[in-house]
Amino acid sequence: MNNIKKIGVLTSGGDAPGMNMAIRAVVNAGINAGLEVYGIYEGYKGLVEGNYKKLTMGELNEKIPYGGTTLYSARLPEFIDIEVRQKGVDNLKKAGIEAIVVIGGDGSYRGAKALSNMGIKCIGIPGTIDNDIVSTDYTIGFDTALNTAVEAIDRLRDTSNSHIRCNIVELMGRLCGDLTLHAGISTGCNIIITKETGFDKEKVIAKIKKLHDKGERYVTVAIAEKITDIHKLAKEVQVETGYKTNPIVLGHIQRGGSPSAADRVLASSMGVYAVKLILDGEEGRCVGIVNNKMTHYDINEALNLKKEINPLYKVIKELN
Repeated sequence: MNNIKKIGVLTSGGDAPGMNMAIRAVVNAGINAGLEVYGIYEGYKGLVEGNYKKLTMGELNEKIPYGGTTLYSARLPEFIDIEVRQKGVDNLKKAGIEAIVVIGGDGSYRGAKALSNMGIKCIGIPGTIDNDIVSTDYTIGFDTALNTAVEAIDRLRDTSNSHIRCNIVELMGRLCGDLTLHAGISTGCNIIITKETGFDKEKVIAKIKKLHDKGERYVTVAIAEKITDIHKLAKEVQVETGYKTNPIVLGHIQRGGSPSAADRVLASSMGVYAVKLILDGEEGRCVGIVNNKMTHYDINEALNLKKEINPLYKVIKELN
């Protein structure tokens, strides 16, 4: 136990369903431990500008069903400069806030580690739909985004089955293919393309043409963003295969919506655990769930971990 009296909580980077649950957990667990908890609005931008507000027990209860983040989020590239960070540190010290919980992705983690190096105790919570934080099996928001993507692809199947169509569906995830992989398997996509699978345009088109020649009425391709221009690919597929081909970018719809039960439980558990780490005197750490157990890593270690190949890639080969 240490003598910290005030802590802060902020959300940074892209929003993710379940962030409000994590904030609620930090607030309630902190107050139950005798701490004052302050919401820092608009991420590191608000931290630098001193945009803080003391939060109360139960204040976030009405936000349970909502996605996004009640603390809002904003990107601040200038936070990389030590002079800018020093303004934030000075504001925190003036407010008497000695530790903060940062909810976000890898960029948010880097900011948290930099603040820890400047004397502000920081604990990171992984909040990103991409599931690209290697130190945890799942990130807050991934399950909800996955279910959103599955529902969208299922709906596309309904309409495509009424015609003869090929849908090329692009999913978010940046450099991580987890959303595409899980959604593709869950919806029975004929082809799944991620950085891990690689992308061979000629092979993809040849497989789609083979399905057309076999009499398949519809084909669905799930592809991770940043692999290729799906609008150009769709035109080529249509010319080469005979399918009317639709390029569909799900985009930010995957970020919105009410968080799933799984994300609500995960976020609540991680928020409570983050407060425990602060009370235990930890700093520069990030929360994770590994093999269904809460754990924590040094932030730098977490950022440098290499992601193992998901065993579900072997499942793809058996299904198609």
